[in-house]
Amino acid sequence: MRRFHYAFKVKNIETTRQFYMEILGCKEGRSTENWIDFNFFGNQLSAHLSQDMPELDYCGKVDGISVPIPHFGCVLEMDEFNNLQQKFEAAKVKFVIKPQKRYSGEIGEQLTMFVFDFSGNPLEFKTFTNKDEIFS
Repeated sequence: MRRFHYAFKVKNIETTRQFYMEILGCKEGRSTENWIDFNFFGNQLSAHLSQDMPELDYCGKVDGISVPIPHFGCVLEMDEFNNLQQKFEAAKVKFVIKPQKRYSGEIGEQLTMFVFDFSGNPLEFKTFTNKDEIFS
């Protein structure tokens, strides 16, 4: 699978380092005082300093739940999902949407959870009961 690059806005470089490195376990790439790159599960994230953060819209309706748009995240293996949930809980990161099962008993059944990074960017992490159904 090809890797992606995603650039996004953050309010503070140091708190961004804290969230992405200490909590998510991302490795730091290149950086300056105005931006920082991370290895985000094998993909390149570029966090750029800005005081003009976009407003969120909870217009996304997924399995009856309103989700914040825009958001980004990662599809994880089940053990990675469980470990990350424990890290969030230990770090007292507030869940925007608590860990839960979506599409129970259906094609595409998955566990999902949403959190905000320390700049208020929503991230979704999910794992599929059957990883072959990711695009079903």
